[in-house]
Amino acid sequence: MASDVDTAPLVGRAELLQTVRSALLGDVAQGHTAAVFLTGESGVGKTRLLGEVGTRLRDSGALVLTGSCLDIGDASPLHPLLQALRRFDAELSTSHARTSSAVRGLLQMFADETAGPDGAGAMLERVSRGLHLIAEGRPLVLILDDLQWVDRSTRQLLLYLLAGLGDLQLSVLAAVRAESLQGAHPLRRVLTELRRLRSVRVLDLAPLDRAGTEQLAAALIGRALPADAADQVWQRSGGNPFVIEELARDLRDGRDGLSETLREIFLARVDALPQHAHAVVHAVAAGVEPVEHWLLARVLRLAEEELIEAARAAVAHRLLVGADDGYRLRHRLVAEVLEHELLPAERSALHRRYAEALTTAPAELHQARLAYHWRLAGEPARALPAAMAAAQEAERLHGYAEAHRHWSVALQMAGSPDGTPLGVDRAELLGHAAEAAHHCGEHARALALLEELAEGGQPSCALHIRRARYLAAAGRSALAEAEYQRALEAADCSPRDRATAAAHLAELLLHLGRYADAGRWAREALELAASAPDSTTEVVLASAALGFSDAYLEDPDAGLAVMREALETAERACRPEDVACAYLHLAELLTGPLNILEEGVVVARRGAERVAELGLGRTFETRLLAIATNGLFRVGQWAEAEKVVAAALRHRPSGADAVELLLARCRLSVGYGDIEAADRDLDAVATVLAGGGARHVIPLLTLRAGLAMWQGRHDLARQAVQRGLTESRSDDVTILAALVWHGLRAEAEAHAGRAVPVDATAVRRLRDVAERVARKSRDAARPVRSVVDAFLALCAAEVSRLDASDPELWARSVAEWDRRNHPYPAAYSRLRQAEALLARRSRVATAGKLLREAYAVAQGLGAVPLTSEIRELAGRARVSLEQRSAPAAAGRATPVDDELAVLTAREREVLAAVAEGLTNREIGQRLFISERTIGVHVSHIFDKLQVRTRVQASAIHLRNRRG
Repeated sequence: MASDVDTAPLVGRAELLQTVRSALLGDVAQGHTAAVFLTGESGVGKTRLLGEVGTRLRDSGALVLTGSCLDIGDASPLHPLLQALRRFDAELSTSHARTSSAVRGLLQMFADETAGPDGAGAMLERVSRGLHLIAEGRPLVLILDDLQWVDRSTRQLLLYLLAGLGDLQLSVLAAVRAESLQGAHPLRRVLTELRRLRSVRVLDLAPLDRAGTEQLAAALIGRALPADAADQVWQRSGGNPFVIEELARDLRDGRDGLSETLREIFLARVDALPQHAHAVVHAVAAGVEPVEHWLLARVLRLAEEELIEAARAAVAHRLLVGADDGYRLRHRLVAEVLEHELLPAERSALHRRYAEALTTAPAELHQARLAYHWRLAGEPARALPAAMAAAQEAERLHGYAEAHRHWSVALQMAGSPDGTPLGVDRAELLGHAAEAAHHCGEHARALALLEELAEGGQPSCALHIRRARYLAAAGRSALAEAEYQRALEAADCSPRDRATAAAHLAELLLHLGRYADAGRWAREALELAASAPDSTTEVVLASAALGFSDAYLEDPDAGLAVMREALETAERACRPEDVACAYLHLAELLTGPLNILEEGVVVARRGAERVAELGLGRTFETRLLAIATNGLFRVGQWAEAEKVVAAALRHRPSGADAVELLLARCRLSVGYGDIEAADRDLDAVATVLAGGGARHVIPLLTLRAGLAMWQGRHDLARQAVQRGLTESRSDDVTILAALVWHGLRAEAEAHAGRAVPVDATAVRRLRDVAERVARKSRDAARPVRSVVDAFLALCAAEVSRLDASDPELWARSVAEWDRRNHPYPAAYSRLRQAEALLARRSRVATAGKLLREAYAVAQGLGAVPLTSEIRELAGRARVSLEQRSAPAAAGRATPVDDELAVLTAREREVLAAVAEGLTNREIGQRLFISERTIGVHVSHIFDKLQVRTRVQASAIHLRNRRG
């Protein structure tokens, strides 16, 4: 088939061509600047229009420089300008020696540029002077394609030149992919600033209408389309010229049997290529465009004649476009389609060959591409040097934003969040954009937009409330609390605003663990909301906070009832964020202070599904999944917890949402002994939590202490605990009790290891805090006291290790944690009980049994450090860790028949009570958990045993007990 490259007519653009030409040359006075930014969807014909306009402007006597931006995030600073200058220099003949000298002088200036005190401003001025010399009095037109990928330095240069600061007669024509300008894309702000200039126009390149679609298709096919074919092309293309061209060529060449999707059209065309041409298209799709001919040759390792023939075939089939600077796909959608057609190993090998080829030809423009290809080749160690070189080059040219991205090679810039329509005034647009950023988890962006909004003079009370919400979401709790107080004190704060501020403040204090303060503000919010119209949100937030506070401090049943009512109210109002908050606090209460773990996990996962349906996946779904992870960790379902964390991380959360999830993942990492991963997460949390409260800071420091102890760094563990003890404002005695246990354990480990001396002062302080926690817990609800008692049992046992470890204290700790169905601390307590017995050389058989039980649990969890310590002690004591079969007369036997092996320890307790004929309420009273949770347990038991009635479940229990 003969090639028809660029033979397709330019349909439906005549008026736009004239408008652009006039805006860039005809209407521009001497010494002034002008710009036209063309926006449009992929395939709408922006690049084709740039080429057509550039040709006409050259014919009119203008000096035209053409460059394009790279699609790998912020690459080399000023890349499109450097590329345009190099292209222009290559095109100049010997008769243009003066112009060529000016071009090369400007290129040399870039090469010699160093970071200095004069900064980026001086460099921009030198660029302007260089361009002035090149123009030699002629109109200068800079044409930039794919501006959505523009680097920050080029954005700054455009603002500088178009503002008239460079004393240069300049016109700019740029194409921007419209779908890329969403949310917080940096180019949106640049375009907003430039729109203020009268000489700047932003034109949208719309798809073709029905008539234009038929005209283009008919021109390519060579005849008018039948009515049904024309209708099919119109319906399938939506007026997109690229898709129209592809469909029309299929009709012309008699290709049929294609599905209705564009993806299949692309795949069919690629599959029709000769073998080498097929490889060329895949290689260009994996590369960073333009892919130079020499680079493609080294990647594919084809003979020169074979490569040229293959490239010619790909161009003839309208999949590639060849130019002097290299090859490009006619449309980047081809790359998106082909990405999934290669096996992971094939993609890695392709990127490796790119990297190896680029390594042999070092240049400043190659470093960013080297980092990109080495990373996708699965070679982070080799990507890092290239990224560092790219960052250094960026710093040398004052491209500090680009340098930051290159230094963060492990993080790829994701697409910006969904934007908002522009058909509103600036203040309204900023308000919507800030709120959208807040909801989708772009907390820093939301705060930045809010600061812009503040310049517009929005009433101070509403502004304080919004800023406080954003700060809280970003994990900056102390600043958020202060901002709510400013809102409440603002002169323009209406009763409705006061109710809003009080309700959100109550929620914040809840997250900080200050439950009494949260309850007080929640009551005030409810009083204010009673007389305020449309205050459902305030009622839901305040009710949830009040219910949590009451459940923790006074009456769990009453508090839970209030929280469930708040959830029902939110569901009736069908307000997504209210529903999410109600689920969040209910799940937190169940899995945390009340220790109703199984029900809490169920609520958290059900809530996560619900808020995902409501569009809050990145924020509230992430936090609910973090809560589920914590509950699963405590009941010993670590493998399932890992899956939940992985699912939540796909949302790429930020701010407080990221803190919750990173802490949850870190608990698993500490338990598994993955020191590097845990350390990384803790550092990330510490960065976000600047100004955070006890609710997050104390768990952070507790995990830091636990990690340090597994590393043998008992001094670091001590420091972390002592820092945590300064957080005295929290009412959450549970997290404080856990911190005290870690502190006493650190001193006990120091005593045992003798590498670090025991700090007697620290021990006294920790014991005092433990006593204070015990006293304070007496005012808390019974479930809270129950969990605190278990931690205090651990504390007392750890203190005994400083003298002669008391096995009876450890036995009490075992019983406490077994009763609460927390297998990890129970296994740890068994280890220490066995250690104490062996140290006294008494009850060796009991010690062996304890070690085997602890070992089985630790291995089942995957708790590597705990498993190693158990093995070490067993090895010293010559205790076999293999499970032994005990005779029936030995009393209580540990083996459980396969029928009951699927049940957890708590589920077996519930089943035993069911077999006695007790009701759910009676079982709950015996086991000190709610009737609702018993119902959850019974449901799980029925599912696992595959029965439908209590009688059937009881029969299985009795059969196995007799066995």
